[in-house]
This record gives sequence, C-alpha cells and structure tokens, in this order.
Amino acid sequence: MTSSAPGAPRPPLFTIPFFVMCSFTFTVFLSAFILFPTMPFRIISLGGSRFAAGLFLGFLTYASAFSAPLTGALADRFGKRRMLVVCGVVQTLLSVLYAATHSYQLPLVLAIVHGLFWSGLLAASAAYMADIIPESRRAEGIGYWGLSTVAAIAVAPSMGLRLFHHGWLWVCGACGAFNLGMTLIAWSLRETRPAPSAAPIFSREVIDWRMMKLAFTLFLYSFGYGGVTSFSALYADSLGVTPKGVYFVALATVILVSRPFSGPLADRIGARTVLLPSLLLIAAGLAILPLSTTRNGLIASAIVFGLGFGTAYTVFVAHTLTHVDPARRGAAFGGILAAFDTGIGTGSITIGFLAERFGFGPAFGVAALLAALSLPYFLAAEKRWLLPAQP
Repeated sequence: MTSSAPGAPRPPLFTIPFFVMCSFTFTVFLSAFILFPTMPFRIISLGGSRFAAGLFLGFLTYASAFSAPLTGALADRFGKRRMLVVCGVVQTLLSVLYAATHSYQLPLVLAIVHGLFWSGLLAASAAYMADIIPESRRAEGIGYWGLSTVAAIAVAPSMGLRLFHHGWLWVCGACGAFNLGMTLIAWSLRETRPAPSAAPIFSREVIDWRMMKLAFTLFLYSFGYGGVTSFSALYADSLGVTPKGVYFVALATVILVSRPFSGPLADRIGARTVLLPSLLLIAAGLAILPLSTTRNGLIASAIVFGLGFGTAYTVFVAHTLTHVDPARRGAAFGGILAAFDTGIGTGSITIGFLAERFGFGPAFGVAALLAALSLPYFLAAEKRWLLPAQP
C-alpha cells in the first residue's frame, strides 16, 4: 500500500463526490431497512410461517450473492454510474409491485429479482467509492462512508414498523419514494471508469475467485447478521420487549460511535490488526443473544456484536483492496458481496427454520458457533489465497 510521505499533507477525503455518495448510500439503506424488518410481519399476516418469513431475505440475498460477481464485472465494463441508475429504476418499480401483492408467495418471487439488482447497487457503489477515496485513507474513508449505512439502519426499522402499523401501502410508498430519490442522486454522479479488464464478460476469468474464497470469512459471521436482521424484532416481540426495534437502534448507535475511531486506527496500525479482534467480538455478541431475555440483555448483545460487526467489513475491505487491480474493483467487490450475502441469506433461512422448530435461543446459538469459526478460517485462507500487494 502506498502512503503519504512523513510530514506531507494528507490527501482530501471529504470531497463533494464523497458526500454525494454518502447521501446515495443512506437513501439506499433507508429504503431497504424499512422493507426488510417489516416484510416478515407482512408475510405472517398473509398466512406464511416464520420459515416463510425468513425466506424473503434469504431469497433476496441468495440472488444478490449469485449475481454479484457478474454485476460487479458489468459495472467495471459498462460504468458504475449507469449500473446505479438502472438498479435504482428497477427497485422503484419493485416497490410498486410489493404494494400490489396479496399473497405471501409473490413477495418471495419478487425477492429474487430484487436481489439481482441489489447486488448491482452494492458492487457498483462500493467500487465507485474505492475510486474516489485516497488510498492512504482507505479504511477511514470506507468507515465514514459506512456510517451512512449505519445511520439509515438506526432509524429505518423503527420507521418501517411504525408505517406498517398504519398499513402495508405506507411501507411500500416510503420505499418507493426513497428508491426514486436514490435514482436521481445516481443520475447526478460523474462516471469513474478505469480501463476494462481484457477478460470477456462471460468468461470464467471475469470472477475474482481468490477474493471469493478469502471472503468466506464474511459468510461465517454474516450468517448471524441475517438472523438478526430478519428476526431480532420478532425475538424481542416474543420476549415482550419494547420497542421491538431496540436491537437495531442499539446496534446502529454503537457502530456510529465506534466507527470514527476504528477507521483511522486501522490506517495507522494496519487493517488486519483491527480485523482479528473484531471477528472475536462478533462471535461473543451473538453468543450473548440467546441468553438475553430482557431489554438490557438485547442491548448488551447489540453493543458487543456492533463493536465487531461495524468494524470487520470495513477493515476486511481495506486490507484486501491492496491486492486488487483498480480496473477489477467491481469484480472484487462482487466476490466479497457474494460471500457476505450468501451468509446473510443462509442465516435468515436457517435461523427461521431453527426458530420454528427449536426456538430462537438454539437458532442464535448456531449463529454464534459459525461466527467463532471466522477467525481461524481467515488466518488459514489468508496464507493460501491472498496475493502480494500491488506496487
């Protein structure tokens, strides 16, 4: 990794394009996290089971995971701005279709389409940010950009649950409005487009296989995040804890507080050095969750989990991007998203299945066990698959 010479002025991070992308990401996740926690309640209200409720996020994230390596490569080839605009338009239309559904099966079908374009949004926006963030401030920049996601998660679930109380059309209307807003923001961007890879777009070489293998680390801990996203509100409701979105609020708050420190720290002492304890904290936070039967217990779990989860993805990306050709950043992020979203989808489906049969405690216990494997896996995978840093 290159870095500024000692005593040299630090390259600017907080530029207009940076803040525009932060506003874009905030709007994207505001819409998403209005929908994600409320859809299980909608599916159950239409006659679906807890398992069916978990399938929505599961199908969406599986579709996102399987398509991300390709949509990331398409963003490299055809332009990140173009990818963001197209995906924004499609998601606006999906909000209308969600509003028109009156059976729990149809949202599950739409979730697959949603996931295809969700992967395009995430891969293209991440690659766009990697283009505009100075390399010597990469962890800090990705960390601050991630705060826009966290801020959205802090307010969106509670907003979505309040809107759901007034009716499903209110939820879909809000999602549609925010999706339209993020499409207009994407339209205003200027393209950043390195020279495309020489690999044909549908060849095996277009996928960054080494990154996908290394990113299985993210699968192991995002499994629990999928369960938390889909079922923490239902879990709180089953315990009689109010407000039902308390886990999301606590999780987002601790990430907002810790992120401004973890990014600069990673740039200073090394992203890998910060990553290793973060993986341990994720496992510990998930282990606390099945033992929690009160509001304070849920908050304690969210704090520990949030300290690890809010840092791990940022420093993982900062560490691995030093090994990626700039013209292949979309493909690299596609591989990262494939692992991350597969974990979320598997977690959502599996935890829904386990919660239906054994209860939430054993279900979250399985998530904690898998998260505990992420650290030894990363250490082994790093030695085998991580390439030397780019000069």
